[in-house]
Amino acid sequence: MHDTNTDHQRLSARVTGRVQGVGFRHFTRTTARRQDLTGWVRNEPDGSVRLEAEGPHEDLQALLDAVHEGPRAARVDAVDAEWSDATEDFQQFEVRYA
Repeated sequence: MHDTNTDHQRLSARVTGRVQGVGFRHFTRTTARRQDLTGWVRNEPDGSVRLEAEGPHEDLQALLDAVHEGPRAARVDAVDAEWSDATEDFQQFEVRYA
């Protein structure tokens, strides 16, 4: 347990809709870095986008709100999100290429 970051959580989310080929991963990375979050985002074979992010709850909520909208060219149909304790596995927020 990390006593210094007890308010840190992990957000795991799967975003479905028209979210590949529209700049969604880079939008997510930019938004997450602006919130000083760590983690990653990647395209999934089924056409969805998956993200794992860690940081303070309010900053993660801001990221979650942003991915509900996405970049202008995207159409977000659904966001399935799960919350858990932060593991502090990440150094920064990056785009992963699966």
